[in-house]
Amino acid sequence: MPKGYIIGQITVTDADGYPEYVRRDTPILESHGAKFVVRGGRSEVMEGTAGDRHVVIEFPSYEAAMAAWNDPAYQEVAEIRRRCAESTIIIVEGVD
Repeated sequence: MPKGYIIGQITVTDADGYPEYVRRDTPILESHGAKFVVRGGRSEVMEGTAGDRHVVIEFPSYEAAMAAWNDPAYQEVAEIRRRCAESTIIIVEGVD
């Protein structure tokens, strides 16, 4: 079964508020089997445009990634990110 991924490109607009989102989202996503593959870190945009911060979260399946996204507890915490950052979030199925 292919794994599922949540991929985020984020530009933080409120550096004081954003850490609360990171602190609170982690246990919720991990309860759905999340493994953070990329979370910030050094990056270089080689073509096109992108946010300042990149996140790749691996899940056991596409369905698990969707369940994490749709978890009401996560959506409550996601409001912090929406207030503190501009984000593009994608859920994608990996290759088998």
